[in-house]
Amino acid sequence: MQMASLQMSMLGCYTALKKQFSNQRHQLRSKLRPKLTSQRQRHLINFPSFWTTKCSTHPNVSLTMKRTTSCLVVLLIPYFALYQHDFGDIKEEKMRMRNLYRKATTLRCYAGSRCYSASAVIWSLLGCLLLFHLYSNIHHKHKEGREVPLHVTNHPQSRELQQVEGEIIRLQPKGKRSPRAAKCRHKQVTGNGSYYYYPGRIWLDTDGNPIQAHGRGILYDERSRTYYWYGEYKDGPTYHAHKRASARVDIIGVGFYSSKDLWTWKNGGIVLLAAEETNVTHDLYKSNVLERPKVIYNEKTRKYVMWMHIDDANYTKAAVGKAISDTPDGAFEYLGSQRPHRYESRDMTVFKDEDGVAYLIYSSEENNVLHIGPLTEDYLNVIPVMRRLFVGQRREAPPVFKHQGTYYMITSGCTGWVPNEALVHAAESILGPWETMGNPCVGGNKMFQIVTFLAQSTFVLPLPGFPGSFIFMADRWNPADLRDSRYVWLPLIVEGPTDQALEYSSGLPLWSRVSIYWHRKWRLPRVEHIQVILVVHLFFINIVVHLWSSKKY
Repeated sequence: MQMASLQMSMLGCYTALKKQFSNQRHQLRSKLRPKLTSQRQRHLINFPSFWTTKCSTHPNVSLTMKRTTSCLVVLLIPYFALYQHDFGDIKEEKMRMRNLYRKATTLRCYAGSRCYSASAVIWSLLGCLLLFHLYSNIHHKHKEGREVPLHVTNHPQSRELQQVEGEIIRLQPKGKRSPRAAKCRHKQVTGNGSYYYYPGRIWLDTDGNPIQAHGRGILYDERSRTYYWYGEYKDGPTYHAHKRASARVDIIGVGFYSSKDLWTWKNGGIVLLAAEETNVTHDLYKSNVLERPKVIYNEKTRKYVMWMHIDDANYTKAAVGKAISDTPDGAFEYLGSQRPHRYESRDMTVFKDEDGVAYLIYSSEENNVLHIGPLTEDYLNVIPVMRRLFVGQRREAPPVFKHQGTYYMITSGCTGWVPNEALVHAAESILGPWETMGNPCVGGNKMFQIVTFLAQSTFVLPLPGFPGSFIFMADRWNPADLRDSRYVWLPLIVEGPTDQALEYSSGLPLWSRVSIYWHRKWRLPRVEHIQVILVVHLFFINIVVHLWSSKKY
């Protein structure tokens, strides 16, 4: 009897303690749940709609929104971790009784027990990683000052390019420009002190001399993993053949430079020299014209083939010239000139497709029409197949590039040495039909965009390992002193739908938007940042694979 009464008294104490604990737990839950629910609704429900609205209507504020997101995520992660941990402690006693009849989870522990501590640890680690990433971005911005590269939302590999810059360009009236000003060598930053590009400023080679390779074409040689830069060597005096003639420099040859990183360029000399002074009938006689040399490699013949615009001093010959070499550094052997498809040819380019077929694109019919046609297998002649593009629109300087099966072309108007508005065109087949998408220039003021940042297009180079990212290359001509013409290299990104609706007979193709971003200073993404991103991604992939395998077995 005494034992029974003792058991009854202990049971009564246990029931009273359990009821008191239940009341305290209910009070704590009633205090926490409304606050948590309101905060979760405010931050996790309303914020995505605000994010979508801001990003769709104001693309320039994407960087600020990204940083705001990082801050909120970093602040909320420890909050959720503590929330999980506290409610795990409150429910621990009750869930422990239930788990007597349940199976173990993938983490080898029972739901509702101290597994919530493991969840808190994982969330805390993730918060620390994001906090470190946010601190690195803020520290990098503070270190770089106001010169921040452009940020591309859909291209994490290009996140060192983060902000489009504005710049006001004021030109003096034409009558007040002095030809002597070109001879004055003012002290200016050349951009060779770091791995930054300074569009429009003097660019020095590894010997400390200004690079002379205008109207360029870039060839990437996979065997040597080297970039080769071919262009007009204009290191001579500028003059006019007669009063109405345009500014010119005598033919010196085709300049050649090589680089491993697209920034430091080594002078390789002149790979195609002008003809001797006694050979006045030669296409490369000094008083003639050699412009826009482009080089492609033929895997079948193992020859490097150069195409170029050949003309006389009055631009009446209007032909294309050809030269070949066994090595990329020359010397190139000149093979002669011709009028492709029996039409005149002026500003031109060559494009080699992924299947090995090469095409010649040139301005013809008094610059009123662009012509395009394939080359023969040896790349030394044109096949009698040709398409006429942009009839009556007077377009020239047509670099072509390809992205995800779509062909893109950037063209310039025909205004001589004076800059004008660039247009970008797109097609599903390189032979057409081609559709015009509008001006691709972004940044600076409106006038700066209309004149293509005071430059003319010449080449577009895809960046290996960065899908959708290219380098737009252009020339900022200086007709007062052509040897002092500058190079404009800017990031070109292909992403998202175009803003301009296109008329199409069989529907409305959704071309991707092509954007050329202006910067006074920018650089390519650094390899070490890309490696850090890859390591973090691999770390989280390993965690997911481990959890999945634990659940499976």
